[in-house]
Amino acid sequence: MHRRYNQTLRFKLGFYLSVALWTTMLVFTYLVSWYLREQLLNGAADHVTQLSEVITRSTRFAMLQNQPAYVDRIIHDIAEQGGIDKVRIFSKDGKIIDSTFAPEIGRTLDRKAEECFLCHSSDQPPARDSKRTWTFAGADGRPLLGSMELIRNEPSCYTAACHHHSSDTPVLGILGIVYSLNDIDRTVRSSVIAVAGFSLGFVVVAAFAVALFVHRLVYRPLRDLEEGAGRIAAGNLDESIPVRGMDEFGQLATSFNDMTAALRGSQSKLREWGHTLEERVKHRTEELRRAQAETARGEKLASVGQLASGVAHELNNPLTGILTFSSLLRQKLPDGSQDAEDVDLVIRETKRCAGIIKRLLDFARDRPPEKKFSDLNQIIEDTVRIVERQAHARDIDIALQLDHTLPPIWLDADQIKQVVMNMVINAQHAIADKGTIIITSGRVPDAEARNGDGAPVPMAEFEVIDTGCGIPEDNLRRIFDPFFTSKEVGKGTGLGLSVSHGIVQAHGGRIEVESKVGEGSTFRVYLPINPQAGAAESKATRSN
Repeated sequence: MHRRYNQTLRFKLGFYLSVALWTTMLVFTYLVSWYLREQLLNGAADHVTQLSEVITRSTRFAMLQNQPAYVDRIIHDIAEQGGIDKVRIFSKDGKIIDSTFAPEIGRTLDRKAEECFLCHSSDQPPARDSKRTWTFAGADGRPLLGSMELIRNEPSCYTAACHHHSSDTPVLGILGIVYSLNDIDRTVRSSVIAVAGFSLGFVVVAAFAVALFVHRLVYRPLRDLEEGAGRIAAGNLDESIPVRGMDEFGQLATSFNDMTAALRGSQSKLREWGHTLEERVKHRTEELRRAQAETARGEKLASVGQLASGVAHELNNPLTGILTFSSLLRQKLPDGSQDAEDVDLVIRETKRCAGIIKRLLDFARDRPPEKKFSDLNQIIEDTVRIVERQAHARDIDIALQLDHTLPPIWLDADQIKQVVMNMVINAQHAIADKGTIIITSGRVPDAEARNGDGAPVPMAEFEVIDTGCGIPEDNLRRIFDPFFTSKEVGKGTGLGLSVSHGIVQAHGGRIEVESKVGEGSTFRVYLPINPQAGAAESKATRSN
């Protein structure tokens, strides 16, 4: 925000400092001029008083000899000194009997005049040490200093032959001197001008020095703070303000930099929290989507299971009758006849239908696992021994790469054997000609899976890797759906992987699939090792 110059701290400090200095200098100049004038007036008063005493003593002898011309000559000689305006001698009645200003000789002054008032303000004559000078303005406006010296009737006076006064008269007359104060005023004026000039120079130098110090000690630190605050307001927290000393401004700058560093740290933490929150929201959203998908799939499986259970029960009895009567009929037919071959075909297809119905019933029942500690490697080996003869007949090799340090795992051996069986059979069906199936087992080294409540648990895994035809990208999202199959009619029902997926989930684990068309597929099954993790996941699965 732009500010006018008269609103800045620099202007305010300079203005008020100048006013204070000028006021101080004016008061100082006035006091100096007043004191100087008082000293000069006191000096002039002392000088005039001394002149009055000198004149009185000088004219004393001439007065005793009754020589007025000699007295007149003395006062004229003294009046010729610089600064003396006039010298007068008054009688006790106020009559001017002699003066250096001839026109006023013989004039009688009023008792209220300055020259008379000091004596006639009381009945007694003033003491010798009383004030005998005063200042006044002349008729032409000039400043003047008046002095009064009493001519007292001393014994040497009233005992003289020429004396006309008795000893009862204390005062014979007054000697008055009028002293011009023009020289003193000129001296005071020149001194005031000199003091004012020196004061002006002092004010200028002091103002410059103070401005320099204020600029270095106050304005620059404040400008640094202002610029720093502006940078913070603009969102720039990377720059700090300079610390120019250890005074209050330096401490303020240090505190400001500490505040900036704290804000920078808080901003960084907020960014990290925002990024973390975004990642968490993304992760939770993905989990929610998976949960919704699992819920929808569970509902679909439940519906399919109910449908399959009803269909299986409805078909099982007729198929049992067909199989029974077909077997009885086959016993009556001779071997090798066309009728016998037809009946054998009916028996085989009936048995195949019965097998499908049995799997439908198994799928519909969704029996919870009965867990105990079991050897996963032994389960894999037993399952492979069942299917390896059929695999060798199709020129398919099955290789085992098992981790014999794997601890016993909390699982249902029969259900996990069914999972291994389904995956190995699917791998055989995926291999059209000669190929290889590799089965591995081990413990998850670093990445620990999580159970339903989010706590990390140790996991074991086994993989079924084949060199078959692979699974297209579009089918990977549907391979665990019930009754979904890409096999030819009569080679699969689409329930094997769906049942396996449900079994693994009931154990608190998960299945991952990687596949490339023309290269093969890898099915990776994760199972929790600890019974607590398995129990928690089983509970979550039963809830689903």
